[in-house]
Amino acid sequence: MEKLINDFSVGLFFWQSVVFILLILLLRRYAWKPILNAVNEREQSIEGALKAAEKAREEMKALQADNEAILKEAREERERILKEARDMKNKIVAEAKEAATAEADKTVAAAKATIEAEKSAAVAELKKQAATLSIEVAEKVLGQELSSENKQAEMIGKIIDDVKFN
Repeated sequence: MEKLINDFSVGLFFWQSVVFILLILLLRRYAWKPILNAVNEREQSIEGALKAAEKAREEMKALQADNEAILKEAREERERILKEARDMKNKIVAEAKEAATAEADKTVAAAKATIEAEKSAAVAELKKQAATLSIEVAEKVLGQELSSENKQAEMIGKIIDDVKFN
C-alpha cells in the first residue's frame, strides 16, 4: 500500500506538473501578453497624465507670474494717476489762491485809492467852506467894527497884542 500511495503520489505530482506547465504556457500565450500590455498602457497613460499635470502646473506658475506682473503694473499706473491728480488739484488750488489774493489786493488798493480821493475831496471842501465862512465872518466883523475910528484903533491894538503872544 505504501508503494501504491507512493506511485500514486509520483503520478499525481507528474500530472500536476504537466497541468501547471500547460497552464503557464496557456496563460503566457493568451493572458500574460494582454495583461502586460494593459499594465504597460496604464503605466504610459499615468506617465502622460503626470507629465500633463506638471506642464499644467508650470503653465499655472507662468500665468500666476504674468498676473502678478500685470497687477503690479496696474497698481503702479493707479498710483501714478492718483499722484498726477493730487498734483493737478494742488496746482489748481494754488492758482485759485493766487488769483483770489491778487483780486483782493486789487480791490483793497482800489478801495484805499477811492477813500484817499474822497478824503482829499472832503478836506478840500471843508477848507473851502471854512475859508468862505471865515471871509464872511471877517467881512461882517470888520464891517461893523471899522465903522468908527476908535474901534479901528482898538482892533489894531488887539491884533498887535495877539501877534506878539503868538
